[in-house]
Amino acid sequence: MNTTRDEEGFWDLVEAAWAPLGAEVDEARQALTRRASGPGEDLHGRPLAVVEASLKEFLNNLGSIGEGLSAEELTNFDRVVERKLYDIDRADIQAVTGGSDDGFLYARGFVVALGRDFYAAVAEDPKKAVRDAECGRMCYFFAHLHNERYGSFPDTGSKISRESCSNPAGWTG
Repeated sequence: MNTTRDEEGFWDLVEAAWAPLGAEVDEARQALTRRASGPGEDLHGRPLAVVEASLKEFLNNLGSIGEGLSAEELTNFDRVVERKLYDIDRADIQAVTGGSDDGFLYARGFVVALGRDFYAAVAEDPKKAVRDAECGRMCYFFAHLHNERYGSFPDTGSKISRESCSNPAGWTG
């Protein structure tokens, strides 16, 4: 397992799944990433609507790309998703996204699904997150592909949980 290579490969897959959706969707993702954070911004404007309307097709594309992956590759990508969700399992991000435990997990799935740039922006400045935007399927996407293809869910061996409030460093005082 090469964690850096797996992470790079994961982000490449995410971008490859977004790419066929065209310039308007790409511009909307970029607009969400670079928008100013803070009071008065339009969180539910056109960029968010364009992205949310494209999530199903993005996930279908990601599934098509994933059909050719081995059990080891699917496990490695599931491990990346698990780690990315864990790393942004933080109170400061939950305060912006809202949501119960499941709702916050799905909000973090949205952050991951939008790609490396949006993920990095939210990790750096939680105010870049979007309230009530969710992509629950992303949270266990590669685990489900593994199960569909190989008849079992992968064991990432990480001993971490992607569930909300499981990262103690993200919920301290």
